[in-house]
Amino acid sequence: MAGKDKQQQKDMKTFTWVLMAVVVLAVGSIGWSVTRNAFSAAATEPLEFVWDDLNELVAMATGIERGNADADATIMEFADFQCPACGQFQSQMKPQLDLAFVESGLARFVYHDFPLSMHPHSFLASRAGRCAHDQDPDGFWPYHDQLYRTQAVWGAASSPPISAFEGYAKAQGLDLDEFSACLNSDKFADVVSANIQLGLQLGVGSTPTIFVSTGGGAAARVSNWGDIRTFQQLIVPGTADEAGGQD
Repeated sequence: MAGKDKQQQKDMKTFTWVLMAVVVLAVGSIGWSVTRNAFSAAATEPLEFVWDDLNELVAMATGIERGNADADATIMEFADFQCPACGQFQSQMKPQLDLAFVESGLARFVYHDFPLSMHPHSFLASRAGRCAHDQDPDGFWPYHDQLYRTQAVWGAASSPPISAFEGYAKAQGLDLDEFSACLNSDKFADVVSANIQLGLQLGVGSTPTIFVSTGGGAAARVSNWGDIRTFQQLIVPGTADEAGGQD
C-alpha cells in the first residue's frame, strides 16, 4: 500500500509539472453516455462524466507505465491505437527510447489512451489493451505491440473488431473467457474517457503527443518526436550530440 501511495504521489507531481506548461480548466461537467455495438455490450465510445477538480481527474486517468518508477525523467505519450502516426512512433522511435532511457533506468515511460473520434475502433482498442493489462500487468505491452502491428487489419473493419481483439488475446495466452467478459462490457470505459479528458486539459489535440518531465519546472512538449536527439537533450542535457538520430 505504501508503494502504491508513493506511486500516486509521483504521478500527481508529474502532472503538476506538465500542467505548468498549459492552460487548465479546473472543472468539467457533463452527463453520462455509452455507445455500444448493437451485437454486444461492448462500450465503443467515450463516457461523458463529471469531475470536480483536477486531482480527481488525474487519479482516474491512470496511465500504463514501464521502467523505473523512481526515475528522474518521465516520458508521457498520449496515443491512439488506430492512428498511423502512432504506429510509426511505436515501430521507429519507441524501441530507441526504451533502449536508451527506459531500460537504462533514466526514464519511465507512461502510456495514456487518447482515442480520436475520427477513428471508429480506437476507443474499443484502448479498452482491449486495458483488459489485457487487467488480466496480466505484463501483458499490456505485448498486446499494445500487436494492436499496432495489425492496425491496418482491424482498423479497416466495418464493425467493431471484437473477434480480432479476442483472437490477439488468445494468441498471447490470456484467458479468453475473462478477456471477452471484460471487452464485451463497459469496463475501463471510464478510465479511457478520463485519459481523454486529461489529454484535453493538457492541450492534446492530435496523436501521438509526447511530454517529457524531468522533475522540476514545466514539462516539455516534444514536437520533433522522430529524432532521439530531442529526447536526449531533454533527459540528459548537453549530450544530444552523442546520441544517434534519424535524418
